Amino acid sequence: MSGPEDLPAKAAANGAPRSVTILGSTGSVGRNTIDLIERHPGAYDVEALTAHRNVEQLAAQARALGAKRAVVADEGLYGDLKQALAGSGIEPAAGPAAVVEAADQPADWVMSAIVGAAGLEATLAAVRRGAVVGLANKETLVCAGALMMGEIARSGATLLPVDSEHNAIFQVLDTERPDAIEKIILTCSGGPFRERSREEMAGATPEQAVAHPNWSMGAKISVDSATLMNKGLELIEAHHLFAMPQQRIDILIHPQSVIHSMVSYVDGSVLAQMGDPDMRTPIAYTLAWPERMAAPVERLDLAKVGQLTFEAPDPERFPALSLARQVLEEGGGAPTILNAANEVAVHAFLERRIGFLDIAAVVAETLAALPGRALDSLEAVRAVDGEARARAEEALGRAAGA
Repeated sequence: MSGPEDLPAKAAANGAPRSVTILGSTGSVGRNTIDLIERHPGAYDVEALTAHRNVEQLAAQARALGAKRAVVADEGLYGDLKQALAGSGIEPAAGPAAVVEAADQPADWVMSAIVGAAGLEATLAAVRRGAVVGLANKETLVCAGALMMGEIARSGATLLPVDSEHNAIFQVLDTERPDAIEKIILTCSGGPFRERSREEMAGATPEQAVAHPNWSMGAKISVDSATLMNKGLELIEAHHLFAMPQQRIDILIHPQSVIHSMVSYVDGSVLAQMGDPDMRTPIAYTLAWPERMAAPVERLDLAKVGQLTFEAPDPERFPALSLARQVLEEGGGAPTILNAANEVAVHAFLERRIGFLDIAAVVAETLAALPGRALDSLEAVRAVDGEARARAEEALGRAAGA
């Protein structure tokens, strides 16, 4: 959230289109970003689009937007992508290194929307060249927050939060008077199991866990919302984004998802950002920043909403929140371990290899098994991430046999 603030302003002033790259264009955030770009013809030039495996959709997006380059992360799909782009003039590429290279291309603005730790290296590449980065990949800051923020300070990159909660805080945070800030308050809907007992959650299916009551998201993020691990990851992300200790970050369940987060000030004022639960609002805020752009979202009608309610999260039913606070206090590689173990456990749950409550148990066991250590390089992050995934896989076997 610091860096070359004049870059997008100059582009807006001279009427030149802003050049953009979308990392993870076929996912939910990527598709919503493209929807906004298509509604503002002539305002954006697309440098590159990347996807994990969805060649058909990636090629269609690249053709529709006139992208210069399209990259699929799975190297084995290069031939399919090349064929799908034949005659278009769009350069095809494949493999993890090609995704990083796409992030390193000279686009003014980069959307970081690759899910999970897989997005870390590409996001870091965009940051190191001083780009304006719309960050929808919270795991980047969870895995390597200190490293990432250090690179931002060195390069002068600008990090704009896309997650609705952090975007809300960004909009109402008085950065010029940090001493006036008492705390920040992250809100969450509570997910599909907000009113379920642990006994009921024990039998939850993947289909039930991904059925988020308010937001349309991918399977992994939806499961994280059901365990409230998503809010734990956002707690860590907020710590890095806003230089806020975890003791001054509250989490509040707000089932209507109208207030996206709040900032409390020392004079008793609490400022909130509100809106319909539609990811195109925070995406639009970062895509047009420092200006605002029209977005086709339903306008908030508070009379229709009628009532806004709040409650404290239950740490007994949702232990992921306590685990997140624990690793933030421990520092070092602990958040990296938490994220890696959670990714492994969620994947296993979606494949029906473990139960819903086993997700947090696998994460806790992995954290207990590995010592913390300082992470001062991308290589160190990778090493801890790999070791945590191996330990989590071992814990899966015990959970499945329990």
